[in-house]
Amino acid sequence: IDPFAADDINRALIPQGLVYSSGLGHFRKPHFVLAELKRAEMREGVQVLVAGCEYARDLIAPPAAMRDGAIFLRMDAVRRLLWNKYEEWQWKERDTALGRAFAHYGFEHDIERGLDRMAEAESEAMILHEIGEARAEALLGEDWNTMLGQLTSRHAELLVRAVRDHLADSLVTLPTLLEREAIGSLHFYLANLSGLRRALFPALPQAYESWLGTPANTGFAELVARAGSHWLDAARQLASTYHRDPLQGDARLDALAGDLAGLKL
Repeated sequence: IDPFAADDINRALIPQGLVYSSGLGHFRKPHFVLAELKRAEMREGVQVLVAGCEYARDLIAPPAAMRDGAIFLRMDAVRRLLWNKYEEWQWKERDTALGRAFAHYGFEHDIERGLDRMAEAESEAMILHEIGEARAEALLGEDWNTMLGQLTSRHAELLVRAVRDHLADSLVTLPTLLEREAIGSLHFYLANLSGLRRALFPALPQAYESWLGTPANTGFAELVARAGSHWLDAARQLASTYHRDPLQGDARLDALAGDLAGLKL
């Protein structure tokens, strides 16, 4: 069977309590994993496959991904990610969004219990992000995927992915976490807002800082409510700019980065 024919492979493996995932990640690098199937469920019409112990994988282990219309969550990878973040944080300033996340899950009292609690909560946040990706994909249409598959500039691809991430999170992840008052996950989300994603959305960490200590502050939720339409417009602008002249598309997208961060508090 072709290694990217995950559906065909899973038809044979899932009845045996196993699950397989494969696909292309950033810069079209192939990923694969063969793992124990912990559970399968449906969320908003999307299949969610949760993997436990991993028996074989490539070197890069994204904790969650959308593959062929299904969400694939890797609990081993989630726990490794969180533990690596915790070890890095030990050498850094304590009073940060990441430190607040670890404090929320009680790492200072019981690291193992804290890691279990955090892995459960953050795996849910990752599923929410992938549901947001599914909604974003439905809104953006096939032109978006065509553009993503043809980009040759690493910066242009990072920009396109960052805008879609913001759209997905503004549609589902952030409003749901705010509605549920998932304080730990909100801290962890802001702790991981870095690089181009942070540069594109400077109003978000500002709203988070204003919200700290005063969860009743509505500014955070109001910004998130406005963000969905902003990032949808930005994504459509990227796609139309690229498709007007695909030969110059990468360069034209690179030039747009500074114009997309217009959302204010």
